[in-house]
Amino acid sequence: MAIPTAVPPAPLASRRLPVTVVTGFLGAGKTTLLRQLLLHSGQRLAVLVNEFGEVGIDGALLRSCGFCPEDELEGRLVELANGCLCCTVQDEFLPTMQILLAKADHLDGIVVETSGLALPEPLVQAFQWPEIRTRTRVNGVVAVVDGEALAQGSVVGDPAALERQRSADPSLDHLSDLEDLFRDQLAAADLVLMSRADRLDGPQSEAVQQQLAPLCRPGVQVLPMVRGEVPAELMLGLERVEPASGHRSDQQGHPADHDHDHDHDHDHSDEAHDHDHDHSHVPMQSLALQLPGNFERQALERLLIEQIVEQGILRLKGWLRQSGKPRPLQIQAVGPRLDCWYDRHPGEPKAEGSPGLELVVLGLHLDRGRLEKALGGAALSTRA
Repeated sequence: MAIPTAVPPAPLASRRLPVTVVTGFLGAGKTTLLRQLLLHSGQRLAVLVNEFGEVGIDGALLRSCGFCPEDELEGRLVELANGCLCCTVQDEFLPTMQILLAKADHLDGIVVETSGLALPEPLVQAFQWPEIRTRTRVNGVVAVVDGEALAQGSVVGDPAALERQRSADPSLDHLSDLEDLFRDQLAAADLVLMSRADRLDGPQSEAVQQQLAPLCRPGVQVLPMVRGEVPAELMLGLERVEPASGHRSDQQGHPADHDHDHDHDHDHSDEAHDHDHDHSHVPMQSLALQLPGNFERQALERLLIEQIVEQGILRLKGWLRQSGKPRPLQIQAVGPRLDCWYDRHPGEPKAEGSPGLELVVLGLHLDRGRLEKALGGAALSTRA
């Protein structure tokens, strides 16, 4: 099965730079995830790392992975070690974002790796500040949790290391109880990745996922992860299908209709495991929809959220062309975080054409017929 890849970036003047926030406790697997993402996404990403108490370690690991030319490192990797970002938003985070945005025409996106003690919500709210809200959009909040530790009854694998991290920042002024902080991170997440899934058997993995589900918002999926290996589409988004040809293209504009074997059923031949690891992989599905006609925006957004919850939709991307609107409505969602805005990027259909809805969807239990029928409920009675 081929999963669509990310769309080519639009010129700076006509796009909002996507930002992905990665949160989770020290040792959960955030840096391993980022290394994989930087090396294999095919996108020009900038990374903002905030791990006080482990000053330079995460940054050094990312710096050494060779994700970009040496002469670009200073502009692509920024380390903040002066305190927890959620407590220093105005003094640290916003000025840094402005520096990165000054180079936005050379970037496809930004990833923020927060300290394990940071609250994600203040960072998400910071993207509404006037200085940056018209130039960025939150592409998703991803929480990384330690599945092995949770199976053993702890929210963190190394409590002593986390306590040392906490004591390294005397300015912390938010939650001090780890259980409460863990719940807060899950409540803010649009996607939860359970690391070390290969160390759990089927019942253990299912038990941990059932433990996490009530702590997440409706529509947020908990997915197993091994060694940070997650399709970049989950973290960074999907491409849409061009209406003229129906073909997908990769970041360089090449056809992407071939199979990339993203079902992750490959054998871990580098590890001497004799037992079945099917429980550590998720068979994902993708589909593309083209529905002609006039659609009412508010009804469509409501129905999209309903389908995200009902069908386990991980990501969707597309556009809606409406009669009387000069620009198509851009549609982006990761889990229940749905973001819609009117804009036209190069290569997208002109708003003067026939009205209609076009979506690319990535999920767990997709039913094309049910999805088309549900979204048809937002279609107006008069069709073009």
